[in-house]
Amino acid sequence: MTRFSEPVYPRPELPPVEALAAYYRAVGPLMLPFLKRRPLNLYRCSGERCFFQRNRDHPPTGEGFFRAPIRQIPIEQKNGRTEAYLHVDDIEGILACVEAKAVEFHAWGCRVDDVERPDRVAIDLDPGEGVGFADVRDGALQVRQSLAAIGLETWPLLTGGKGVHVVVPIRPEADWDAVRAFASRFCAALAGLLPERFTVALPKKERKGRIFLDYLRNQRTATAIMPWSLRARTGAPVATPVSWKAFENAGSAVAMTFADLDEAKNRARHLRGWGVSDQALPEI
Repeated sequence: MTRFSEPVYPRPELPPVEALAAYYRAVGPLMLPFLKRRPLNLYRCSGERCFFQRNRDHPPTGEGFFRAPIRQIPIEQKNGRTEAYLHVDDIEGILACVEAKAVEFHAWGCRVDDVERPDRVAIDLDPGEGVGFADVRDGALQVRQSLAAIGLETWPLLTGGKGVHVVVPIRPEADWDAVRAFASRFCAALAGLLPERFTVALPKKERKGRIFLDYLRNQRTATAIMPWSLRARTGAPVATPVSWKAFENAGSAVAMTFADLDEAKNRARHLRGWGVSDQALPEI
């Protein structure tokens, strides 16, 4: 029996920690603006298993395992307990997480400066059985168009898995309930308009042949994969931010892997302003 309360997953074939650290050292300046001062949920791979670590004691790691330059902030959880959540302020913090066997960096949609006011919305397009990437790509373009119709600028993230995130930066003004309600209403309305393409049904058996519009990442304590994070999958693909123009020609949700550092730097030169916009959450 595992001592962890959360699921433990088999470890895929991954590069050695030294290679992962070299990747994160190189992309740290690209990644830090998105990751800095956000409560983290690290996906760690140690030995033959992988698991999520969302705060200092979950799962238990021993006294002092997460030390500076990894930061901690007390946050009240849903069960009323206050836990020390992890965050980083600099590249040294990112590398310390990698040294602690973190492969993936997932984060809240807020900064630690105000954990009750999100500054981004992420719509996750998760393909159901029988849905190819071309359909996911077209679906993301539809999401973009629909959000643009209510005045919101968006950016696409190729997740390095099967799906796509449509990222909507917002001013940190609305609270979590308002942001979740907005995401829920938007996704439900789009699924109602195009039921043959989208669904918001939670049971996987109801998603067959359709794209699940996952709005649940936009609630307190929920997290989303961060731009430039590696994924704990064979080959270590990257969650890659792209422009909408480049996205239109994407052939899969995997644009590059940890070995493509030169490509990452080249892409970054064409992504100035990605994920940045001064816009308020509209009422719908």
